[in-house]
Amino acid sequence: MSVRALLSRFSRDLAIDLGTANTCVYVRGQGIVVHEPSIVAINNLSGRVEAVGRSAKDMLGRTPGYITAIKPMRDGVIADFDVTEKMLTYFIKKAHKRSVWVRPRIVIGVPSQITEVEKRAVKDSAYRAKASEVHLVQEAVAAAIGVGLPMTEPSGNMIVDIGGGTTDVAVISLAGIVHSKTVRVAGNKMDEVIIEYLKREHSLLIGERTAEEIKIEIGSAFPLEKRMSMQVKGRHLIEGLPKTITITDEEIREALAETVNVIVDAVRVVLERTPPELSADLVDRGIVLTGGGSLLRNLDKRLREDTGLPVAMAEDPLSSVALGAGKMLSDFALLRKLSID
Repeated sequence: MSVRALLSRFSRDLAIDLGTANTCVYVRGQGIVVHEPSIVAINNLSGRVEAVGRSAKDMLGRTPGYITAIKPMRDGVIADFDVTEKMLTYFIKKAHKRSVWVRPRIVIGVPSQITEVEKRAVKDSAYRAKASEVHLVQEAVAAAIGVGLPMTEPSGNMIVDIGGGTTDVAVISLAGIVHSKTVRVAGNKMDEVIIEYLKREHSLLIGERTAEEIKIEIGSAFPLEKRMSMQVKGRHLIEGLPKTITITDEEIREALAETVNVIVDAVRVVLERTPPELSADLVDRGIVLTGGGSLLRNLDKRLREDTGLPVAMAEDPLSSVALGAGKMLSDFALLRKLSID
């Protein structure tokens, strides 16, 4: 038996949604086995990885000087090549219960408008993390398969995938993207503008974790039926002391307005450039929202208001890309057709 054949016996194919905020790993025959933050804590003195994923996220803003919590993905692509490789290696081993013999075939979801240089960086990281084959697919296409849209039919389907670093908007027909737009504005940008708003309006300094909690607790894209408020703790910039303030959903909606507008405008641009026959399909089929950023309260209402189209939420918005890429592992003919290698 050849070495390649021997290794393939130990191999279990993987599908990976390598996201800016979270990484999701699907094992063929098992489903999703890893869903953790895309964060690595590095010891600056030894260069050793102290923690990856959830345990590394718990360290954000709380590490001693010699440990740095790094987010190696930015805007949906690799910002730190070496740290991404370490993170991928960790997640692949975790998916395969730490087996060192595994050299899996891997399908990775990437943003629709990724550059050739960015593609190469993703593939190289996966190969260095011991993959035997690497196939890249567009996240919008993988998400559409993951939510169960009729991909291969000659009819228009629109998917809006709002992740941590990018928002992918695409109209899909006959297993291909008819028109798409990627904007590098999504969940992480929402956290950033909340931090800036509190700094500007309340002279309060908060961290990324607190900003994310505010977004989840009282963030919205369209007025709520019932007003909400939340107590926020941080450091007062002028006094230099810890302080607690109360903020409202209206304030946070105002802070998020510009970011939400960018996403809504991207949807409008794609709709304007969609061929008339497919536009007619969208009147009936509407828009499907997926990705962690789509969980922002009333974003579906805002899009419904702006486009006049029906808007539906994916059943499992955090896992759609990984589930769709996972389905391709069982259909290599479809994978070859949709791969953008």
